[in-house]
Amino acid sequence: MKRHAVSLTVNGRASEISVEPRQSLAEALRTELNLTGTHLGCEHGVCGACTVLVGGEPIRGCLMFAVQAQGLEITTIEGLSGEGLTPLQESFRQHHALQCGFCTPGMVLTIHALLARDPAAGGDAIREAIAGNLCRCTGYQPIVEAALAVSAGAGRGVAQEPVKRKGEDDGATRASS
Repeated sequence: MKRHAVSLTVNGRASEISVEPRQSLAEALRTELNLTGTHLGCEHGVCGACTVLVGGEPIRGCLMFAVQAQGLEITTIEGLSGEGLTPLQESFRQHHALQCGFCTPGMVLTIHALLARDPAAGGDAIREAIAGNLCRCTGYQPIVEAALAVSAGAGRGVAQEPVKRKGEDDGATRASS
């Protein structure tokens, strides 16, 4: 099958990939760019595991052909922060908003986009935003609590700087438990 060259910006870096005409964006990110944080779940746009940001807006990577991404700016979970964790990612960790982790990249990107649009988003807005992201482990409440913890509506602003964990800034290695 004929392959097509696609030029796009992924996580702030110009990239060119060669894809088959019907290859999904999610699959191309995983196979062509080795960005495996974009998970493939249902591949029908139902679960939200493949959510990436296109021009800052969350989309289902399994429903978009890679050739449609020509010239677009894509952000995956790997590109959300330079080093360390973003405040939202750290909040997910602190609030136990992830268990198996399969839905987590899609959830984080969806909530990140919401808070970029509405830094004071409340619980109802957060629940509505993640309504299309399925999680079989958490029961959703820890995810909502994690998002609320970084929402300006909870008295905190959404900082874009990554949070460094203890020992990361000096190159120290954490002991495994």
